[in-house]
Amino acid sequence: MRLRTLLVWLAVVPTVAMGVQVLISSDRSVQESQHLRKDVLAGRQTGVPLYQLMTALQSERAITAAWWSGMPVSSADLRDRRAGTDRAVSVFLKSSDLDQVHSDRAKDRLRDVARRLAELGAQRERTDARHGSPDDTVDYYTDMISGTIRCYGDFNHVDDGGLTQEATSLVALFSAAEVVAREDAILALSGPSGKLTSARFREFVEAVGASDYLYDTVALDLPLDDQDALQRILTSNAWQTKSRIESAIASEHRDVSSGVVLPPDVREWRAAYSTFSAQLNTLDESELQELLAHSDDRAAQLENQVVLLVAASGAALLLVVAVVVFTTRSVLRRLRSLHDRTVTVAEETLPDVVDRLQRGEAVGTGALPRREGEQDEVGRISDAFAQVVAVSVEGHQKLADERQGFSAFASGIAARTGNLVSRQLALTEHIQDTFGQDEALLADLMRSDQLTVGMRRQIENLLILAGGEVPDPHMEPMRIADLLREAAAEVEDFRRIDRHAMDETSVEAGVISQLSHLLAELLDNATRFSPPTARVAIRSELVGDGLCIEIEDRGPRVTAERYEEMNGRLHSAPPYSVLARNAHRLGLFVVGHLADQLGATVTLRRSAFGGTSAVVIVPSEHLVPTQEGAAVPEPAKESAPVPRPARPAEEGRPKLVVQQRTGDPAGDPAPGASELPRRPRKEQARQAGKGRAHATTPATPPRPGSGDAPGRPALPERVPQTHIAQRLREPRTAEPVGQDAATPEEVADAWADYEDSTRQVELELRQDQP
Repeated sequence: MRLRTLLVWLAVVPTVAMGVQVLISSDRSVQESQHLRKDVLAGRQTGVPLYQLMTALQSERAITAAWWSGMPVSSADLRDRRAGTDRAVSVFLKSSDLDQVHSDRAKDRLRDVARRLAELGAQRERTDARHGSPDDTVDYYTDMISGTIRCYGDFNHVDDGGLTQEATSLVALFSAAEVVAREDAILALSGPSGKLTSARFREFVEAVGASDYLYDTVALDLPLDDQDALQRILTSNAWQTKSRIESAIASEHRDVSSGVVLPPDVREWRAAYSTFSAQLNTLDESELQELLAHSDDRAAQLENQVVLLVAASGAALLLVVAVVVFTTRSVLRRLRSLHDRTVTVAEETLPDVVDRLQRGEAVGTGALPRREGEQDEVGRISDAFAQVVAVSVEGHQKLADERQGFSAFASGIAARTGNLVSRQLALTEHIQDTFGQDEALLADLMRSDQLTVGMRRQIENLLILAGGEVPDPHMEPMRIADLLREAAAEVEDFRRIDRHAMDETSVEAGVISQLSHLLAELLDNATRFSPPTARVAIRSELVGDGLCIEIEDRGPRVTAERYEEMNGRLHSAPPYSVLARNAHRLGLFVVGHLADQLGATVTLRRSAFGGTSAVVIVPSEHLVPTQEGAAVPEPAKESAPVPRPARPAEEGRPKLVVQQRTGDPAGDPAPGASELPRRPRKEQARQAGKGRAHATTPATPPRPGSGDAPGRPALPERVPQTHIAQRLREPRTAEPVGQDAATPEEVADAWADYEDSTRQVELELRQDQP
């Protein structure tokens, strides 16, 4: 997983977690606010009418109990109380909405209250007919009133401690008021006789104790203002009368066989109850309104909290996101900068430094990354990379020094060995000129000469791969036909090469040796990998990019992967380790070096005949037009060779220097040397310079199959014995009778047949060997 992805996840995870937490908290607060709004609406639509219904039922219960017990109650008062109860029932049934009530339990209790209210008419009819007992009638009203009180306990469903405490206190106040109202109904059942049943007396005593306990407990949970209001009621004269009557009933009652006889103080109860019950109803109703108001305020507070929470959480989220984004971008920017610097150093700076070190140039420390000494992690990585680069450059410096040292060593050895080979070729030429009349010896000398030329080319290959440069002694441009002839002369099987050249274009003098060597390597490769009887063709023509020279052989079929590998050798300079593994096939590396020096391109591909075709494109900058009637200049001996100017990057490298022959008697041909055809020698070209003597004779007609185009003027060739000393130009003595008078052409053809036969025998012997 990418570091960017990890940082993004690092930013996303806490942000999402915080957002989810804010969402959950906000949703919870919104839900609480909505529930409170519903509770407030339900309290105003259902709770207030339900309380009014409860007080109306308490009044109707008391007057019904008094009427049943024979108290002086007028029918008008009873009807008025019942009418008030009916109005309360109607308001309750119209305003109550069960959908506004959240609790299922509260819905069930409201349905139970509505069901009991439906039985109110039948109960009144039984009361008017005095069916049943007064206790059953009172109990009906008591059960219905208790059901209304229980509804309040199920209205509130919000997890809020203050509101829950207020709702609990309100239910306790309602319960305490109901207990006192039940006392009033029980005393009303005593009637004019002031006598209660024992069960009713016990119920009254229990109600007295419950009311005292409830009011003492509720007083502790009410707010201070409400506590003061309750205390004013509990200390009022009416309440004191109530307490005195309750004490008198408890202490002064008389037990009789039919029940309990109450004391005369009971007559004062009605007046006192009417006073403090109104005060209690006012307190209870105000507590209900305060609860609804507090619930409404709490809902608004929750809504404000949601707004503040969302705003604060949004700001915090934005801050977190900004910090995370800033941190992520900062880290990624620094990492990207480190990556860009690393890639630049790895792809541009370090390869350039290594290339400069391999060329032997000095490299300053300013081009390399430096240690900044930063303390953070990215800075430490940058410093570590700078240290790695410094160690790598130091290692490449040592390798470059060793390579340069080995190149100088190999170049020096190659130059000295090349000088020895040049002297060997000069000696062979001298022997050919001196003993050319001996055909057997001449054939061996030609064979030796050919092998020595191949040895010289291998030494020059070593010099080229070691970083040196073969000097080019040519002073004049060379025609393409002569260039191809010189390149073919370097190959051992030169007779199998067919040349097809053009004379309208020449190659400038400065690149003749390099281009000739390049073509000689390709021709040698083509002849070695072709069947012994197959011909190798080399042809040239002008193209848009310069001069195209194509060498085509009849070698074995090569795969496309193999061509790709060989072309890779032509376009890259391998290290010595690769050269060591391919020591037996260095020709392609040499061709690649020479092509790079010339700016030429060499491509190997499959030919139409199934063999290999090597295409060389020589840039047009190395080409010059051929002068009409120009003859090949004959080099003359000079005191010292004229080397080719060295390139700036190659100054100080050992050069292949030709052995001087000035003043050496062996350099002059022996008189009477046979005028045998011989290939143009680099040694002769290296002697061209100032003060050379020009001697031209009619050229020998070209041999068939030599590759020269018919109809063109014959190529000027060097004529033996035209440059020898004056004392050797005397007429030769008559040859003994019976001496072989074979012409040089016949000797050459015989020698070619001999070589072909020898090669064929060698092939047959190798095939016969197990």
